[in-house]
Amino acid sequence: MPFTTENAACAKCTFFDTNGSADLGLCRYNPPISQPSGDTAGVWPKVEASDWCGHFEPATAA
Repeated sequence: MPFTTENAACAKCTFFDTNGSADLGLCRYNPPISQPSGDTAGVWPKVEASDWCGHFEPATAA
């Protein structure tokens, strides 16, 4: 399927982690973002299911 903004939603991407929500999830493409405090764990970027970016890869059926 050719890339379009209609079929490239985060919810359809292999790097999208729903994290228990249908509308909001975590993008697992890049490593977690480090925090200013060294004793705080890094966080994954939060994205909306309808967002998309240039790293989109269609999720495959398991």
